[in-house]
Amino acid sequence: MLSVTEAQAAIHAHVPLLTITQTGLRELTGSVLAESIFMERDQPPFQRVMMDGIAVRSSTTTRDFRIVGTQAAGAPPLSLTRDDECIEVMTGAELPVGCDCVIPVEQIKRSTDRAQPLESAVISKWLNVHRRGSDALRGQSILQPGVRLGVTEIAVLASAGYATAQVRQSPRIALVSTGDELVEPGDPIENWQIRRSNTYALRSALEQHGHRQIIDRHLADDLPVLRHTIDVLLQENDVLILSGGVSMGQFDYVPQVLTELGMQCILHKIEQRPGKPMWFGVRSDGKAVYALPGNPVSTLICLYRYVLPGLLRSMASSTLPVERITLQKAVKVHPELTVFMPIRLKHDDQVGMQTELCPTRGSGDFISLLGTQGFVELPPAQGMIDAGTLVPFYRW
Repeated sequence: MLSVTEAQAAIHAHVPLLTITQTGLRELTGSVLAESIFMERDQPPFQRVMMDGIAVRSSTTTRDFRIVGTQAAGAPPLSLTRDDECIEVMTGAELPVGCDCVIPVEQIKRSTDRAQPLESAVISKWLNVHRRGSDALRGQSILQPGVRLGVTEIAVLASAGYATAQVRQSPRIALVSTGDELVEPGDPIENWQIRRSNTYALRSALEQHGHRQIIDRHLADDLPVLRHTIDVLLQENDVLILSGGVSMGQFDYVPQVLTELGMQCILHKIEQRPGKPMWFGVRSDGKAVYALPGNPVSTLICLYRYVLPGLLRSMASSTLPVERITLQKAVKVHPELTVFMPIRLKHDDQVGMQTELCPTRGSGDFISLLGTQGFVELPPAQGMIDAGTLVPFYRW
């Protein structure tokens, strides 16, 4: 068996990279950038008016201006030639030539063609003006490869003039649950059966992390059916995430089937609780398979600890720092296994954030996950981990 650290390193070392595609702006969300992005122009590209009002010269000595024009956003700039004149301006417009100050409309007394600033109004150079190039300069590198594209990144791409970008797109993922005991929610169920829930939880987590190209299937513990269907799914998808059939039981066919289909086993079993039987492998055609234990707590923890980081790695995404949290109380740990334990975060007005460990009654006890915000990673050690110790924390 590999340690948790060794398992993570093995996955990251072998996960196949997804191909690079040129993709339109509207389809970029969730993709990972594969090129550097440079500013098309200075940002802002002109002296930009920040508030509705009047534009004047800050050197003026008058407090009574004649309005000589209106500068609208998107229109070529007007020019001001006299200190006792002003131009009405709209937010987002280019500052008129000859002006260097904007007095907000709320601080102006207006008559037909005259504007008088209130006594409290300030007139100073570059007041309420967003200076040209103050955010970024033309040709400046603004986004680098490895960045996951979200709301702000898409806005920057658009403002930089990019209609398309080279990216590694989110992978096509097939979720597969296995087991004769599983019954779809809403269908009639016998006392000896259980509901199929893992793939719904997995899908929800994947979608929350920006993965949208997902299908899911359920397969009985039938060797020929498993072999055929998994083969088809491998041909049609980039990544398979399986739940169940990966341990040492008589009907745990998944490792055998994957080997028969040409998958190279990178790891099988990790020194951890829960989730010890996890399997990961790759194939020469760039396919990757994460085969997770079937118990729901094990499935979710393995997804967050290994699969989600592995998917980002396949997209060549920049590595995100692991969040750390302080244990409020001492906790007994396993001498040989890393233990993943759910945790509840509570806010206290006096001392701030408090942590409460929430051990489950086993890897099938998904009810205990209600109200938790994630899980902590407790490394193997003799005895106890002291209160106040910083440990890795993974949010649901």
